[in-house]
Amino acid sequence: MQGESTRVEADEATLTVSLEKVCFIIIEAREFDAKDEITEPDPGSNPSDDKEVSVLEEHPDDPVVEELTSLINSLSEDEQIDLVALTWLGRDDYGAADWSAVREEAARAHNNRTAEYLIGTPLVADFLEEGLSKLGYSCGEFEINRL
Repeated sequence: MQGESTRVEADEATLTVSLEKVCFIIIEAREFDAKDEITEPDPGSNPSDDKEVSVLEEHPDDPVVEELTSLINSLSEDEQIDLVALTWLGRDDYGAADWSAVREEAARAHNNRTAEYLIGTPLVADFLEEGLSKLGYSCGEFEINRL
């Protein structure tokens, strides 16, 4: 009987966003999280001379942020709702059995600032990964093939 309820939960937790997209967003968000604050705002040197340290710093025109923002903004409304719901699920606001309710709440809260919201959420990559895990999904295969 217990295996049957797990199967029902998994069926109810169908994502509209592809696992590959979520895993790519997780990887990109980890790149962004690893950035440090700007130590020298105007170094005036050649990047190769300073060992390209600026690539590890948060700059306003950061290509990682631009790519992440562009990707999230290009997703459909349902896909964006899934990302927010996965984030909330992953930060332990809800359990896997609450997927339908958390998704409905994310749909009610949806607006045109999803990318900014997610990028501005500390540990968003961890929350997304944990949310996927609670629903029985994993980025393991994706990471092996991509990294």
